[in-house]
Amino acid sequence: MSPEDVRTSVRDWLESERMEIRVQKDDRADLHLLVKYPAGKSGHLFAVVLPKGRDLVAVSSMTRVDSGQQKSMQKMMENDEDEWKSWTHECRMQLIASGADWAVHMGHSSGKKPGPLQAFNVSEPIWFDGLTKNELMHTLRRLWLAKLGVIHEIKYTFGPGTGSPGPVDDWKKQEGKKSGKQSKKQVTTEEVHVDETMTFGSDFDPSDWV
Repeated sequence: MSPEDVRTSVRDWLESERMEIRVQKDDRADLHLLVKYPAGKSGHLFAVVLPKGRDLVAVSSMTRVDSGQQKSMQKMMENDEDEWKSWTHECRMQLIASGADWAVHMGHSSGKKPGPLQAFNVSEPIWFDGLTKNELMHTLRRLWLAKLGVIHEIKYTFGPGTGSPGPVDDWKKQEGKKSGKQSKKQVTTEEVHVDETMTFGSDFDPSDWV
């Protein structure tokens, strides 16, 4: 399949399933879509990206932890360090068991032990020779279930939260570096941060797969 064929097919497949789609401007990608899966009000936001120069489609979703839940995590860190270590270990094992690629963003602004959990990302690549509508939809479903597993674990242990997204220290560092580079090169790049219920933002970098 050529990039042009993939671009057309991916959009047609998603639209045929009545997915809510938004096209994002991205100079590094032949296609960058924000997709809500599953369809409807309870859907989560996913990035579906065709990086330039690659023969794959990258599907990703970023989950940003609620500020109230982060405060509850900080209390556990202070009151029971062993319990905190056990909880983060179980979260990592759950992500590993999902089979998805994943990364966690732990707080570190205080300079103390890492925590709380501030955000996590799940992603999977689909190479062109294995790309079908069935594989794309099942990839979205697998990543959605991987997200839900951790989300429900957070809610069960730390409560429903306040409905306001908490800080992400790693993003602050990246934004500082990017602003410095942009002032020198006078180049701007568009990022997308979209809040969901109990969540989150979406921030996917196609260069991870370059």
